Amino acid sequence: MNKFYNIIAVIAIHLCMSFYSFAQDSIPYKMQREIFSDIETSKIKYIQKLIDSVGIAAPIPNEQIVKHIAFTSSYNPTHRVPNYVVHVIPKDILYGNATRTNDFRPDPLIKQNMSDSIDYWNSGYDRGHMAASADFKWNKKALSESYYYSNIIPQNNALNQNAWNRLEMQVREWAIDNSELIVVTGPILKPDLPKIQQGSFNVSIPKYIYKIVVDYFPPTYKAIAFLYPNKDVPYELEKHVISIDSIEKLTGIDFFPKLEDSLENILEAQHDILSFDSTYYIHQKASQFTAKNFGKGKISTIQAKDYIGKDACVCGKVVSTKFNENGKTNPTYINLDKKYPDQVFTLMIFGQDRANFSYKPEEFLQGKTICVKGKVGEFKGTPQIIANKEKQVEVVKD
Repeated sequence: MNKFYNIIAVIAIHLCMSFYSFAQDSIPYKMQREIFSDIETSKIKYIQKLIDSVGIAAPIPNEQIVKHIAFTSSYNPTHRVPNYVVHVIPKDILYGNATRTNDFRPDPLIKQNMSDSIDYWNSGYDRGHMAASADFKWNKKALSESYYYSNIIPQNNALNQNAWNRLEMQVREWAIDNSELIVVTGPILKPDLPKIQQGSFNVSIPKYIYKIVVDYFPPTYKAIAFLYPNKDVPYELEKHVISIDSIEKLTGIDFFPKLEDSLENILEAQHDILSFDSTYYIHQKASQFTAKNFGKGKISTIQAKDYIGKDACVCGKVVSTKFNENGKTNPTYINLDKKYPDQVFTLMIFGQDRANFSYKPEEFLQGKTICVKGKVGEFKGTPQIIANKEKQVEVVKD
């Protein structure tokens, strides 16, 4: 793909957020809508071109290729699940606010052997997205289309809700860190797979699921893949790393055939987590902590879940931070003892309250042991305290 086009398109996407605050105050509403509509259209065209020029695999016998605004599915009419689904996660996924639609439905572009709700309803399996719905929260239509059954497989409930969900969250974090990522996800399909015993009785239940991640944003190119059994297993990301070459051997699919052979060979042999997260093993070691006794009136991050709705003083070591300066409320997230997405307790500071601190919390608190005072709340199952002034946070000398 033309690198110049690549860079210019992404710059245009990122300018959208910088332009937003200016536009709200300076440009009439109708003109604002037209400008942002043009930017969104350009972004979608860029993503579609990237998928077409890089992401689509070599032809597979009997496949049905269906293209939607933000993902392409290679549908297998025999197994009634996709061979693979390819999509792009843009950096500005960070700012997306579209929410789940749960409107599972047949793909209107597939005219025969299309799976349906009757195949899955009360089957004992989750309707598992290959391209995660949360990867499309930047666009309502794209998110809704992710609920087509051309993007769905029967997935073990525990895997879908836990380890696989954490993998999806991790990949989104990498997309933010690496400007954008091309992601290919699918099941390992074999002739003798069991079927869901209802509906059409023809929907195959895969034993393994893979996810391929490629950073094709210049100047550095890199890739990695993961393979999980379709059952309840621990997250343990490092134990599920695999190369694209290995996925090709398991599936018989030739991925990324449009890349130059020299680059394709390099990318498809890679399987190093550190290329995407240089601190991964450091954080893994840091997360294997034993809760300390901080003294009377103070609790550990592990105990925080028992104090939700109550005032408490929660103590632990800061292992990861993030200041979302372009978010709706410009929040700062300070995770204690375990890094996102495995966090056990989060200190949250809204942008309007950062002026009440004599330091930048995400920088000053990193690596320090702290105690946080306030009412313990909960966000998506994780205990948290919202601090609006510096005196709520005490730095503890080890």
